[in-house]
Amino acid sequence: MKITPVKGTNDYSIKETKLRSSIQSEICKTYENQGFNRIITPLIEDIDNLEKSDGGDNLNLIFKVLKRGDKLASAIDEKDFSHLSDLGLRYDLTLPLSRFYAGHKNDLPLPFKVIQMGEVFRAERPQKGRNREFVQCDIDIIGTKSVDAEIELIDTTANALLNFNLKNLTIRINDRRILKAVLSKIGFKTDELDNVCITFDKLDKIGTDGIRQELLEKGFSKEVVSKFCDVVNNLPKTTFELRKICGSMPEIDELEKIISSINELSGGKYKIKFDLSLVRGQGYYTGAVFEIQSDDYSCSIGGGGRYDNLIGKFTGENVCAVGFSIGFERLFDILSEQNFKIKNDEKKVAIIYEKPDFQKAMKFAKSLKCPLSLFEMPKNIGKLLSFLEENGFSGYYILKEKEEFKLNIFKK
Repeated sequence: MKITPVKGTNDYSIKETKLRSSIQSEICKTYENQGFNRIITPLIEDIDNLEKSDGGDNLNLIFKVLKRGDKLASAIDEKDFSHLSDLGLRYDLTLPLSRFYAGHKNDLPLPFKVIQMGEVFRAERPQKGRNREFVQCDIDIIGTKSVDAEIELIDTTANALLNFNLKNLTIRINDRRILKAVLSKIGFKTDELDNVCITFDKLDKIGTDGIRQELLEKGFSKEVVSKFCDVVNNLPKTTFELRKICGSMPEIDELEKIISSINELSGGKYKIKFDLSLVRGQGYYTGAVFEIQSDDYSCSIGGGGRYDNLIGKFTGENVCAVGFSIGFERLFDILSEQNFKIKNDEKKVAIIYEKPDFQKAMKFAKSLKCPLSLFEMPKNIGKLLSFLEENGFSGYYILKEKEEFKLNIFKK
């Protein structure tokens, strides 16, 4: 029997688990104070829902669950190998939310401001920063076309991260409609745009030369690919420069409103900038897309965007929606490296007792009005005391006959 977790997953110590719980609690409190309410959705989804969700490359990373019993045997007998699975593990929280909304829309307010926090799964090749099981912390606003939703999500998420003393936060923002307009101006056909975006999303990993090679391998015109690479090498840095390529577009007006509003709301505590190279891998995005990072770290801490068509796959009606997700594992790694301390005003103590004194210890514990834990006296008390100090206990009592109950305080 193996004692290590499956590759791409992690065990977490008591100390790590407390930190993870504290971080999630702090994020959730920030969101709830802004009027969002939390729901919980299952880890498992119908495989057809997952595969029809326009999740981009994530659709190739779904953990599929085999059919059971006679259904599995029948599929094997019929050599129907493409239909061996009927369920899958969710790869993000957006598809489950869309399904939830479709099933409960008559009981929900509009706009619907919602929180989700939980594990998601992707069949990644495990490596640093890429797990097969990880936690996402999402907020979404459903039911409004207004870019006020994007503004609220961006500011709320940034404030949640600022609560952890993260510095030099920058939001990169783009709009899928604007990006596709640029691609069309270059010469790509309408039915080619999503495929081009999938490749363009890899710019940070493979560079312009890699983009050129992949697009040519996909069969795109050498002339059009060359024009595209020229644009990639000279991306517009501002919406003013963007208008020189696209002309006047209402989507650019919306983007400018988001940027100006965030600059006003941020009060200089974080920044926002236009970035035409921002694509976001999920195919369900229909409008603004954004990512947040600390300039002190070379990774995104969260991302999101508008997805106005996904819920309609369930309802048959167009429902506007936009969301922002914090990549919890990256935030956890950053805060762990910083030795982030949990905010805890309550003093937690331990009661250490001899075996015959268990009832006495329980009775004494009831008289204390603070978080506590009971421990039977071990052979090596030094090891126990080290454990208590490392895990946030402020002090301890040792119960012995004919001794007063004296609190021993750990030195800070």
